[in-house]
Formats: sequence, structure tokens, C-alpha cells
Amino acid sequence: MSPHKQREVDLLVTGGLVVTLDDEWTVVEDGAIAIEDGAIVSVDPSTTVQADYTASENVDAAGHIVMPGLVNAHTHAATSLFRGFADDRPLKEWLEQYIWPAEQEFVNPDTVRWGTLLAMAEMLRVGVTLFVDMYFHEEMVAEAAIQSGMRVVLGELLFDIAGPNMLAFDRALDCNRDLLERYRDVSHVSVSVQPHSTYTVSPDNLVKAKALADEYGALFGLHASETAQEVADVRARTGFSPVRLLDNLALLGPSVLLFHGVHLDDEEIELLAETATGVVHCPEANLKLASGIARLPDLLGGGVRVGLGTDGPASNNDFNMWGEIQTAAKIHRGAGQDMMATSAKQIVYMATRAGADLLGFGNEIGSLEPGKRADIILIDLDQPHLVPMYDVYSHLAYAVGRSDVTTTIIDGRLVMRNRRLLTLDEDEVVGNAREVSRKIRQWLATR
Repeated sequence: MSPHKQREVDLLVTGGLVVTLDDEWTVVEDGAIAIEDGAIVSVDPSTTVQADYTASENVDAAGHIVMPGLVNAHTHAATSLFRGFADDRPLKEWLEQYIWPAEQEFVNPDTVRWGTLLAMAEMLRVGVTLFVDMYFHEEMVAEAAIQSGMRVVLGELLFDIAGPNMLAFDRALDCNRDLLERYRDVSHVSVSVQPHSTYTVSPDNLVKAKALADEYGALFGLHASETAQEVADVRARTGFSPVRLLDNLALLGPSVLLFHGVHLDDEEIELLAETATGVVHCPEANLKLASGIARLPDLLGGGVRVGLGTDGPASNNDFNMWGEIQTAAKIHRGAGQDMMATSAKQIVYMATRAGADLLGFGNEIGSLEPGKRADIILIDLDQPHLVPMYDVYSHLAYAVGRSDVTTTIIDGRLVMRNRRLLTLDEDEVVGNAREVSRKIRQWLATR
């Protein structure tokens, strides 16, 4: 009898508690994952995988949770440079007297590059493997993603009035088209179309933007119903709430993402479910800016597709998806005085598989299954605040924090191992970000 021949693969991750997030919610104790050409070829007990496969590189996951990477479905990455900038002021004053003037002064391709790389360094440490970005000079975001190995869905931020890049709407839309063409076949970079909102972009321009997205089969995203004032202003100007306006313009659908969705009524929730329109819940930014608390239990109960996002550090201060997970898992219970308003499993699902599905990547990532791409993170359980553990989803929703992620793998490539970033020069990124912030601080002192 000939000896069993092992198959040579690129990477083995062995000995961990593998949380697959598959349809059966499979969890494999002392599990292992075999990876070849960036794809998962096996998820099984370690004894089985190690008997069948050998690899040139091995990751010992003993004492770790092994799970899919997190999906940050809404942010403005380069606003990492405005973290903590002019905090604790009324929203209108903060925007009109501080943030928007500062962006006019400091946002350029170079600052977007360093701000985005700073954001990516933070997100990789948190365990984010895919994020959605809405900002300016998005070609710099694409290049930063290529450098870091992260996945990104990016879109040039579109306003009726020219933003910091000094491009009027039609010209900015042309730039977005250029991005769609330039990066259509570039791995890890997907281009979307993202007008800012229904209160900063006219109905005619919203229709133009959606037509471009449809032409390329791209995601279409915008802020919607974030504040009560926004809803009132849009209704006064158009006769419709933001969601009803989008419906009246035939702009809702499965390729559409609404960021925030805090102020929605029952009929609007039903409309979003009927059209399969996605919503990205950003609980911490909504709380910090006093925007309100989204009706997450009603959205989920109504069949609306919901993911999680951090928003940008100018309005939330960090990219800590674990903070969003914990807040989303708890705030709705308190607000509704209902212990069953949300569950740990629901929120973990939102931060992984639901997010991937919203962005059109549900067949590729979001769960650990053979055939899917290997976007994987490892969480160190050998920490006092993670001992003991009776339920892994409870730990993920209520106890795990950003410093517990030790290893991040994207498309089968190690981009962080044992808390050391492998694709970015962290000292260089932090140094350049500090230099930009020094200039911003000097400018702020004159306000």
C-alpha cells in the first residue's frame, strides 16, 4: 500500500478555533485552513488538514479564534488626518467653520495618500480586510490599497458645488468614470459611484451618478436620513424624504447602499426591504454627533440588508470596528428596553458576511469556506479579558477589542503577523501624518 501523498499548498493556518460564518454557523475546534493561490481549499480539523496538506508557510493559531476579516462598509479614510479636530461643537458649526474650510486648505493628493495609509495601518491592526471609502483624490486610495494589500471599494465624493479638489459635479463624475476604467481589472480595487447625499446633490445629478454606476455595474452609495434636520430640509426642498426621493427617482435597488439610515419610518423600512437596498449602520458616529439611534432591530426584522461601518475619524475618531460591534450589540437593547432587540450572532454577521454581501463580494469573502478567498484574522484568546470563554459569538460581540487581533491575512497573503505590519512602513506613515497634522494644528490656532 503506497503512503498517503500530501498536497502542497501555499499556507496552512492550524490549531485555532475556526469560526466559519457559513450557513450552518460551523465552528471547528482545533481547526485548520489550507490556502492555495489565495483561495481556501480546506476547512477541517487540524489532524485532517495536516494529514492531507503540507505548505511552505505555516501559521500556528493555537489559542486563537480564526475568523473572516471584518468589513468596514462606510468610511472616509483620509480624514484620519482630522482625528479629534474641533470636536464637541454643534454639527453645523463644526462642518461649516472647521471641517470644510480645513479640507479646502489641506486636502490634496499627497495628504490623501498619507491619511489613507494611516487609516489602512489602523484598520489592518483592527482586522479589517475590506472597506468602503468616500472621499477626494480616490486614485491615491487605490494606489494605497495596492501597496497595503487591502481590499477597497472606493468612490470620488460628488457634490453639486466643487469640493476640496475644486471639481464641479460633471468634472468629478468624469474623474469617477476614469477611475472605473483605470481600475476595472485591478485586484483588490473596486470603484463605486458615491454622491454625498440628497441634500448636497440635486435630483438631476443623482440620476446622472446612478446612470454611471449602472453603466459599469458598480455600487451606488450615499448618505441618507442621517439626521432629523437633513430629512426636514430635503422634504422642504423636494417634497420627499431622502428615501422617498430616491424611490421617486428609481434609484433604490440591490446595488445601492444608504449610509446611516437613522431616521426612517415604517413605510421606508418596508420600501428598502422590497427593493433589497442596503443600509450601513454607523452607531458610534451617530451617537457622537447626536444624530440619533438607527432602528436596527426594525431594519433587521423587516428584512433589510444591513452592514456596519465606522464613518470617518473626523466624526468618530477611529476605525475600531470592534467598538462598532459592541455598540451595535448593546445600544439597541437599552434604547428599546428589550434584551432580545439584537443578538451577538446578528452583529458579528453584520460585520463580516453581511458586509461582504452588501458590497457584492458575498460569493468571494465573508465566510471561511472552500472556494472562497482567504481573508482571515486571528484573535488572541490568551488575554485576561477573554478568559474564560463559554460562547465564541458572545466574546466577539461583547469582549474582543482591537489589540486582540494578532494576524491579518488578505487573499491568502500575510499582511500582519504577530502584530507586525508586513506591507506598510508604519514609522514612515506615522511620521508623515504627524507632519501634516502639525500644519493643520497651526492653521487651527488661527481660527
